[in-house]
Amino acid sequence: MSTQSRLYILVEYGYLVVGCFILACTFNYFLNPNQIASGGVSGLSTILFKVTGLSPAITQWLFNIPLFVLGWIILGKKYGMKVLAGTIALPLFVLLTSHVHPLTDNLLLAAIFGGLGVGIGIGIVFRGRGSTGGFSVAAQILHHYTGITLGLCVAVFDGMVIVIAGLVFSPEKAMYALIALFVTMKTIDLVQTGLRTSKVAFIITDHVEDMRLGILNDLDRGLTQLNAVGGYTGDQKTVLMVVVSQNTVIKLKHIVKSVDPTAFVILSDTAEVLGEGFKQHV
Repeated sequence: MSTQSRLYILVEYGYLVVGCFILACTFNYFLNPNQIASGGVSGLSTILFKVTGLSPAITQWLFNIPLFVLGWIILGKKYGMKVLAGTIALPLFVLLTSHVHPLTDNLLLAAIFGGLGVGIGIGIVFRGRGSTGGFSVAAQILHHYTGITLGLCVAVFDGMVIVIAGLVFSPEKAMYALIALFVTMKTIDLVQTGLRTSKVAFIITDHVEDMRLGILNDLDRGLTQLNAVGGYTGDQKTVLMVVVSQNTVIKLKHIVKSVDPTAFVILSDTAEVLGEGFKQHV
Protein backbone atom coordinates (compact mmCIF):
# COMPACT_ATOMS: atom_id res chain seq x y z
CA MET A 1 0.00 0.00 0.00
CA SER A 2 1.43 3.39 -0.99
CA THR A 3 2.03 6.26 1.44
CA GLN A 4 -0.72 8.26 -0.27
CA SER A 5 -3.21 5.39 0.20
CA ARG A 6 -2.30 5.10 3.89
CA LEU A 7 -2.76 8.85 4.33
CA TYR A 8 -6.14 8.71 2.58
CA ILE A 9 -7.30 5.90 4.90
CA LEU A 10 -6.04 7.83 7.92
CA VAL A 11 -8.01 10.91 6.82
CA GLU A 12 -11.16 8.79 6.40
CA TYR A 13 -10.79 7.41 9.93
CA GLY A 14 -10.23 10.97 11.11
CA TYR A 15 -13.57 11.98 9.58
CA LEU A 16 -15.18 9.00 11.31
CA VAL A 17 -13.80 9.90 14.74
CA VAL A 18 -14.68 13.60 14.46
CA GLY A 19 -18.18 12.79 13.20
CA CYS A 20 -18.83 10.32 16.02
CA PHE A 21 -17.59 12.83 18.61
CA ILE A 22 -19.95 15.53 17.26
CA LEU A 23 -22.83 13.04 17.31
CA ALA A 24 -22.10 12.07 20.92
CA CYS A 25 -21.86 15.68 22.10
CA THR A 26 -25.11 16.54 20.31
CA PHE A 27 -26.82 13.56 21.91
CA ASN A 28 -25.76 14.57 25.43
CA TYR A 29 -26.08 18.34 25.04
CA PHE A 30 -29.47 18.48 23.33
CA LEU A 31 -31.34 15.26 22.54
CA ASN A 32 -31.11 12.83 25.45
CA PRO A 33 -31.65 15.32 28.32
CA ASN A 34 -34.74 16.71 26.55
CA GLN A 35 -36.06 13.22 25.68
CA ILE A 36 -36.02 13.90 21.93
CA ALA A 37 -35.75 10.49 20.27
CA SER A 38 -35.38 11.37 16.59
CA GLY A 39 -34.93 7.84 15.30
CA GLY A 40 -32.08 5.37 15.19
CA VAL A 41 -30.52 3.32 17.96
CA SER A 42 -29.58 6.54 19.76
CA GLY A 43 -33.25 7.52 19.90
CA LEU A 44 -34.15 4.07 21.16
CA SER A 45 -31.47 4.36 23.84
CA THR A 46 -33.10 7.59 25.04
CA ILE A 47 -36.43 5.77 25.40
CA LEU A 48 -34.88 2.80 27.24
CA PHE A 49 -32.99 5.17 29.53
CA LYS A 50 -36.36 6.60 30.60
CA VAL A 51 -37.97 3.15 31.01
CA THR A 52 -35.12 1.11 32.50
CA GLY A 53 -32.48 3.61 33.61
CA LEU A 54 -29.88 1.77 31.51
CA SER A 55 -27.05 4.00 30.28
CA PRO A 56 -27.62 5.06 26.63
CA ALA A 57 -24.04 4.08 25.74
CA ILE A 58 -24.63 0.51 27.00
CA THR A 59 -27.92 0.30 25.11
CA GLN A 60 -26.25 1.46 21.91
CA TRP A 61 -23.51 -1.16 22.21
CA LEU A 62 -26.10 -3.86 22.99
CA PHE A 63 -27.93 -3.07 19.74
CA ASN A 64 -25.09 -1.93 17.46
CA ILE A 65 -22.67 -4.82 17.90
CA PRO A 66 -25.19 -7.65 17.22
CA LEU A 67 -26.56 -5.66 14.24
CA PHE A 68 -23.02 -5.31 12.88
CA VAL A 69 -22.42 -9.07 13.21
CA LEU A 70 -25.76 -9.78 11.53
CA GLY A 71 -24.92 -7.38 8.72
CA TRP A 72 -21.53 -9.03 8.24
CA ILE A 73 -23.15 -12.49 8.01
CA ILE A 74 -26.05 -11.52 5.73
CA LEU A 75 -24.68 -8.68 3.62
CA GLY A 76 -21.03 -9.64 3.42
CA LYS A 77 -17.65 -8.04 3.94
CA LYS A 78 -18.69 -4.49 3.04
CA TYR A 79 -19.39 -4.22 6.78
CA GLY A 80 -15.68 -3.92 7.40
CA MET A 81 -13.43 -2.17 9.85
CA LYS A 82 -14.80 1.35 9.40
CA VAL A 83 -18.34 0.25 10.19
CA LEU A 84 -17.07 -1.68 13.20
CA ALA A 85 -15.07 1.37 14.29
CA GLY A 86 -18.15 3.60 14.08
CA THR A 87 -20.25 0.98 15.89
CA ILE A 88 -17.81 1.02 18.82
CA ALA A 89 -16.68 4.67 18.75
CA LEU A 90 -20.06 6.40 18.89
CA PRO A 91 -21.30 4.74 22.13
CA LEU A 92 -17.82 5.21 23.60
CA PHE A 93 -17.96 8.97 22.97
CA VAL A 94 -21.54 9.02 24.31
CA LEU A 95 -20.23 7.44 27.52
CA LEU A 96 -17.25 9.81 27.78
CA THR A 97 -19.40 12.93 27.31
CA SER A 98 -22.33 11.77 29.43
CA HIS A 99 -21.33 14.10 32.29
CA VAL A 100 -21.88 17.32 30.27
CA HIS A 101 -24.62 19.72 31.29
CA PRO A 102 -27.40 20.22 28.69
CA LEU A 103 -27.18 23.55 26.90
CA THR A 104 -30.93 24.19 26.84
CA ASP A 105 -34.21 22.86 28.17
CA ASN A 106 -36.20 24.55 25.42
CA LEU A 107 -37.58 21.70 23.32
CA LEU A 108 -37.68 23.63 20.07
CA LEU A 109 -34.07 24.81 20.41
CA ALA A 110 -33.01 21.31 21.42
CA ALA A 111 -34.75 19.82 18.37
CA ILE A 112 -33.23 22.34 15.94
CA PHE A 113 -29.69 22.31 17.31
CA GLY A 114 -29.87 18.57 17.94
CA GLY A 115 -30.90 18.01 14.34
CA LEU A 116 -28.09 20.28 13.13
CA GLY A 117 -25.49 18.49 15.23
CA VAL A 118 -26.61 15.03 14.15
CA GLY A 119 -26.69 16.11 10.50
CA ILE A 120 -23.18 17.57 10.71
CA GLY A 121 -21.86 14.49 12.49
CA ILE A 122 -23.41 11.99 10.09
CA GLY A 123 -22.39 14.09 7.09
CA ILE A 124 -18.76 14.08 8.26
CA VAL A 125 -18.89 10.31 8.86
CA PHE A 126 -20.27 9.84 5.33
CA ARG A 127 -17.46 12.01 3.92
CA GLY A 128 -15.08 9.49 5.43
CA ARG A 129 -17.10 6.72 3.72
CA GLY A 130 -17.95 5.34 7.14
CA SER A 131 -21.05 4.43 9.11
CA THR A 132 -22.14 4.40 12.73
CA GLY A 133 -24.00 1.13 12.21
CA GLY A 134 -27.25 0.79 14.13
CA PHE A 135 -30.55 0.77 12.30
CA SER A 136 -28.85 1.65 9.01
CA VAL A 137 -27.63 -1.97 9.05
CA ALA A 138 -31.11 -3.24 9.98
CA ALA A 139 -32.59 -1.19 7.14
CA GLN A 140 -30.19 -2.72 4.62
CA ILE A 141 -31.03 -6.22 5.88
CA LEU A 142 -34.76 -5.48 5.48
CA HIS A 143 -34.06 -4.08 2.00
CA HIS A 144 -32.08 -7.22 1.14
CA TYR A 145 -34.93 -9.59 2.00
CA THR A 146 -37.99 -7.57 0.97
CA GLY A 147 -36.84 -5.42 -1.95
CA ILE A 148 -38.38 -2.36 -0.29
CA THR A 149 -36.40 0.78 -1.14
CA LEU A 150 -33.60 1.55 1.28
CA GLY A 151 -34.96 5.02 2.02
CA LEU A 152 -38.32 3.55 3.00
CA CYS A 153 -36.64 0.91 5.18
CA VAL A 154 -34.74 3.62 7.08
CA ALA A 155 -37.98 5.60 7.45
CA VAL A 156 -39.73 2.52 8.87
CA PHE A 157 -37.19 2.09 11.68
CA ASP A 158 -36.96 5.81 12.45
CA GLY A 159 -40.75 6.03 12.39
CA MET A 160 -41.10 3.16 14.86
CA VAL A 161 -38.71 4.86 17.28
CA ILE A 162 -40.60 8.16 17.06
CA VAL A 163 -43.97 6.44 17.57
CA ILE A 164 -42.63 4.62 20.64
CA ALA A 165 -41.23 7.94 21.92
CA GLY A 166 -44.70 9.45 21.53
CA LEU A 167 -46.14 6.66 23.69
CA VAL A 168 -43.40 6.71 26.35
CA PHE A 169 -42.82 10.45 26.60
CA SER A 170 -45.60 12.45 24.96
CA PRO A 171 -47.02 13.14 21.48
CA GLU A 172 -45.56 16.64 21.73
CA LYS A 173 -42.03 15.30 22.18
CA ALA A 174 -42.58 12.95 19.25
CA MET A 175 -43.38 15.99 17.10
CA TYR A 176 -40.19 17.69 18.25
CA ALA A 177 -38.36 14.50 17.29
CA LEU A 178 -39.80 14.82 13.78
CA ILE A 179 -38.50 18.40 13.61
CA ALA A 180 -35.04 17.20 14.65
CA LEU A 181 -35.13 14.42 12.04
CA PHE A 182 -36.14 16.88 9.29
CA VAL A 183 -33.32 19.28 10.24
CA THR A 184 -30.89 16.34 10.27
CA MET A 185 -31.80 15.28 6.72
CA LYS A 186 -31.37 18.81 5.37
CA THR A 187 -28.08 19.30 7.21
CA ILE A 188 -26.64 16.03 5.87
CA ASP A 189 -27.37 17.29 2.33
CA LEU A 190 -25.60 20.59 3.08
CA VAL A 191 -22.54 18.84 4.50
CA GLN A 192 -22.38 16.48 1.53
CA THR A 193 -22.88 19.05 -1.25
CA GLY A 194 -21.84 22.34 0.37
CA LEU A 195 -23.62 25.68 0.55
CA ARG A 196 -22.71 26.80 -2.94
CA THR A 197 -25.28 26.04 -5.61
CA SER A 198 -24.92 26.48 -9.34
CA LYS A 199 -27.33 26.75 -12.25
CA VAL A 200 -27.50 24.50 -15.27
CA ALA A 201 -28.98 26.07 -18.41
CA PHE A 202 -30.37 24.28 -21.45
CA ILE A 203 -30.64 26.64 -24.44
CA ILE A 204 -32.53 25.81 -27.63
CA THR A 205 -31.88 28.33 -30.40
CA ASP A 206 -31.68 28.62 -34.17
CA HIS A 207 -28.47 30.64 -33.78
CA VAL A 208 -26.35 27.88 -32.31
CA GLU A 209 -22.93 29.09 -33.50
CA ASP A 210 -23.44 32.71 -32.40
CA MET A 211 -24.77 31.53 -29.03
CA ARG A 212 -21.86 29.13 -28.59
CA LEU A 213 -19.28 31.83 -29.33
CA GLY A 214 -21.06 34.31 -27.05
CA ILE A 215 -20.93 31.90 -24.12
CA LEU A 216 -17.34 30.86 -24.79
CA ASN A 217 -15.95 34.37 -25.32
CA ASP A 218 -18.15 36.70 -23.26
CA LEU A 219 -18.99 34.36 -20.40
CA ASP A 220 -15.67 32.51 -20.50
CA ARG A 221 -17.45 29.28 -19.73
CA GLY A 222 -17.35 25.89 -21.44
CA LEU A 223 -20.49 24.22 -22.72
CA THR A 224 -21.80 21.00 -24.22
CA GLN A 225 -23.78 20.56 -27.44
CA LEU A 226 -26.51 17.94 -27.27
CA ASN A 227 -28.31 16.51 -30.29
CA ALA A 228 -32.08 16.52 -29.90
CA VAL A 229 -35.27 16.06 -31.94
CA GLY A 230 -38.32 18.30 -31.61
CA GLY A 231 -41.21 16.31 -30.16
CA TYR A 232 -43.83 18.17 -32.23
CA THR A 233 -41.99 19.02 -35.45
CA GLY A 234 -39.54 16.13 -35.62
CA ASP A 235 -36.82 18.61 -36.60
CA GLN A 236 -33.21 18.06 -35.58
CA LYS A 237 -32.15 20.51 -32.88
CA THR A 238 -28.96 21.35 -31.01
CA VAL A 239 -29.33 22.01 -27.30
CA LEU A 240 -26.56 23.93 -25.56
CA MET A 241 -25.95 22.93 -21.96
CA VAL A 242 -23.91 25.25 -19.76
CA VAL A 243 -23.31 25.30 -16.01
CA VAL A 244 -22.81 28.69 -14.38
CA SER A 245 -22.39 30.06 -10.88
CA GLN A 246 -25.13 32.13 -9.26
CA ASN A 247 -23.33 35.43 -9.89
CA THR A 248 -23.09 34.87 -13.67
CA VAL A 249 -26.72 33.95 -14.33
CA ILE A 250 -27.68 37.53 -15.23
CA LYS A 251 -24.77 37.77 -17.66
CA LEU A 252 -25.83 34.52 -19.32
CA LYS A 253 -29.39 35.82 -19.72
CA HIS A 254 -28.03 39.02 -21.29
CA ILE A 255 -25.96 37.01 -23.81
CA VAL A 256 -28.94 34.84 -24.74
CA LYS A 257 -31.22 37.85 -25.18
CA SER A 258 -28.68 39.73 -27.34
CA VAL A 259 -28.06 36.73 -29.61
CA ASP A 260 -31.60 35.32 -29.89
CA PRO A 261 -34.50 36.90 -27.96
CA THR A 262 -36.72 33.98 -29.05
CA ALA A 263 -34.42 31.27 -27.63
CA PHE A 264 -36.00 28.70 -25.34
CA VAL A 265 -34.06 28.49 -22.04
CA ILE A 266 -34.43 26.16 -19.07
CA LEU A 267 -32.60 27.20 -15.89
CA SER A 268 -32.51 24.86 -12.90
CA ASP A 269 -30.57 24.49 -9.67
CA THR A 270 -27.82 21.93 -9.30
CA ALA A 271 -26.52 21.10 -5.86
CA GLU A 272 -22.95 20.19 -6.72
CA VAL A 273 -20.69 20.54 -9.75
CA LEU A 274 -17.32 18.82 -9.86
CA GLY A 275 -14.64 19.58 -12.42
CA GLU A 276 -12.61 22.35 -13.99
CA GLY A 277 -13.84 25.81 -13.08
CA PHE A 278 -15.94 24.50 -10.20
CA LYS A 279 -15.34 22.31 -7.16
CA GLN A 280 -12.48 19.83 -7.35
CA HIS A 281 -13.11 16.09 -7.01
CA VAL A 282 -12.62 14.80 -3.48
